[in-house]
Amino acid sequence: MRDYFAAPGAEREIAEILPVGCGKSGLITIAPFAMGATRVLVIAPNLNIAAQLARDFDPASTGNFYLKAAVLPGPDFPEPADARGQQTNRADIDAADVVITNIQQLEGGEANRHLGGLPADFFDLILLDEGHHNVAATWDDLRQRFPDANVVSFSATPLRADGQRMRGRIVYQYAVADAINDGYVKRIKAIVLNPATLKYVRHKDGKEVEVGIDDIRRLGEDDPKFRRGIVMSEESLATIVDAAIGELDRIRRATGDKRHKIIASALEYEHCAQVTRAFRERGLRAEFVHANEGGKRNAEILAKLDRDELDAIVQVRMLGEGFDHPWLSVAAVCSVFSNLSPFVQFVGRIMRVIPGQPRHSVANRGTVIYHAGSNIARRWSDFRDFSAPDQQYFDELLPEEAREIDPDGAPVTIEPGSGGGDARMVDVPLIAAQGEVHLEEQFLVEDPELEKALAVIAKRALSGEDVDAALVLRRVPVTKQRARRASRTELSDRTTARAAVEIRKRNLNPMGHELDTKRLGKSNLVVVASAISIACNEYTGHSVKERHEFSQDELNTIHENFEEIVAAAVAGVIGG
Repeated sequence: MRDYFAAPGAEREIAEILPVGCGKSGLITIAPFAMGATRVLVIAPNLNIAAQLARDFDPASTGNFYLKAAVLPGPDFPEPADARGQQTNRADIDAADVVITNIQQLEGGEANRHLGGLPADFFDLILLDEGHHNVAATWDDLRQRFPDANVVSFSATPLRADGQRMRGRIVYQYAVADAINDGYVKRIKAIVLNPATLKYVRHKDGKEVEVGIDDIRRLGEDDPKFRRGIVMSEESLATIVDAAIGELDRIRRATGDKRHKIIASALEYEHCAQVTRAFRERGLRAEFVHANEGGKRNAEILAKLDRDELDAIVQVRMLGEGFDHPWLSVAAVCSVFSNLSPFVQFVGRIMRVIPGQPRHSVANRGTVIYHAGSNIARRWSDFRDFSAPDQQYFDELLPEEAREIDPDGAPVTIEPGSGGGDARMVDVPLIAAQGEVHLEEQFLVEDPELEKALAVIAKRALSGEDVDAALVLRRVPVTKQRARRASRTELSDRTTARAAVEIRKRNLNPMGHELDTKRLGKSNLVVVASAISIACNEYTGHSVKERHEFSQDELNTIHENFEEIVAAAVAGVIGG
């Protein structure tokens, strides 16, 4: 950085690309010294990352990077000011060497209470964490506000979720493959589910269609509805879930440690509930986090994750930048990623090495599970902006070669809306039952353990059939009791979420009491959720206190007719 800015004709803004878990936060703390900066503004894209960076600079924190990495002996450290919320004033900022904030605090231009009155030359260096966000309008306002400050962006990817490239010349890029070989991130492999044939039912005409692997890939590339059908249909989703569970079991057995977990992506709220139910049906302790759930409940779920009380966590882009739980070892792709950046962020959740574990041990290996029909392997046009090592890394991580799956079983026709009620299910082709699934493993770089395993196979003269048998997907049995309990829990989650949606549509405060006409002290959210719950009970002839008596058929009936039930319940307490 210093050498670049010292060169004649250097641009004002540069960028550095480092994989997740490779020290972006630490680099941010030492960059002011490398640059010889007088006063630095450090900006994070959200509150969580801002809080983490504040701890890195805080001389009283056990997370202080200077002490933790033995960079500075102390007691003199750069004076930090955490400019978030209402507690920081101008005197704090004037006294600081480093000001840490999140971008949301800076919206408002001259009216902003933190930076609005500062002179244009107040900062001589601006550091942006997760800098792939730096093309947004708020960042432009910041650049204009301090026109003489050099700008350095740090990110794991140069692309935003919408495909836009981050601002600034990339002066350094640490390739993911190099980071794996150096032991800074987990060694990653992919397990791909590639059916030789697949039967699906087209919604537009109800016709059952059977296609081969080439057509599966083509449909995945060309038809967004087909891609969603792959991850939303019960049968094809089940194969992704089963493969993830099988890989988790393998890792836990190999390490003797049950702290390893699955992270799964989902399309939206009700799909979160569907994916979570699939894990629960198979006996896993699974929960999901989503913006609709609110901060308190999400915090409770993440606390359970930290206490190792979960086997799987499901989310819709909630656990991305700044989220750190190294015991996530299996990434189940149950959603569609149209651009590189959000996928890299998702896979990054399983790339952090586990402290105290040998860097190249089985414990520090991660696995990505995806279905060929979801088209993940084809989302790599943006890799042209990556360095050649990263291009090769992701091409190898997400192979395009298929292994055959023998189709078996009669097709299952599922009406749109069943088990989900999501409007996006309309016209989505429903995937029929799949038979035996052969798993294809692709290792990123040379793997000593794999070479040893192949040597053992050769020594024992195992046949090709023996090897293939080890790569057959084991379908996880689902007992009727677990299925019923999981469906009942899904209904509860779905009811609460839909109540929140209906309240927001009418611009009501969920915690307000306008709908509490009986003056019982119930919030609007509780009133609407209770009305939906009662309507569900009445739809199947049960009283208010008999939800535990629901049979699976009754739960299926409720899910299939959920829209009708909700409409009637909401009309009774809010109106149309």
